[in-house]
Amino acid sequence: MIHITRKEHFNAAHKMYRDEWSAEKNAEVFGKCANPNWHGHNYNLFVTVKGEVTHATGYLIDLKELKIIINDYVIQKLDHKNINLDVEFMKGKMASTELLCIEIFNQLKAPIEAYEGVFLHSVRLHETENNSAEYFGD
Repeated sequence: MIHITRKEHFNAAHKMYRDEWSAEKNAEVFGKCANPNWHGHNYNLFVTVKGEVTHATGYLIDLKELKIIINDYVIQKLDHKNINLDVEFMKGKMASTELLCIEIFNQLKAPIEAYEGVFLHSVRLHETENNSAEYFGD
């Protein structure tokens, strides 16, 4: 079994807050991430797929195809958007890196696995150089 990873990039804004909490409680729990005027990140997304190499092509999956899937199902929906307001698959969810990572996995699983013998292994999302989340679909 081989694992192959594609890296993509997007920029997006978000705010961490709970409507039922006061501004003070949100600031206490989420700090600067609760800024009422939002804040943004330059996200790096790593999508790893796994399976067996097809000997006719030498590929698990054509990386151009993987790029198109990631772009169509994730990047176009997130890039230069407000995660809290503009991203349908994040409606009603906290816009944390952890939950965003899980939802990106959910967006990619079916279109990637429509390719015979290709399985989505993991999604790793870097919010900053120092902070990331990784989800394996468990």
